Amino acid sequence: MAKMGRPKIDNPKVNKISVRLSNEEHEKLVEFAKAHSMTKAEAFKKGLELLYEQCK
Repeated sequence: MAKMGRPKIDNPKVNKISVRLSNEEHEKLVEFAKAHSMTKAEAFKKGLELLYEQCK
């Protein structure tokens, strides 16, 4: 019998983080995400990746 459900992915996202933002910071995040057709999470991850690459 075949397995049911979603297939396993190579790099599952199991770690969760919570961040508090001011109204101004949140608005900047929303505007950026909207302008680049991203979710807020995608925009945040992109920013993290850019910071990481910059500090290498």
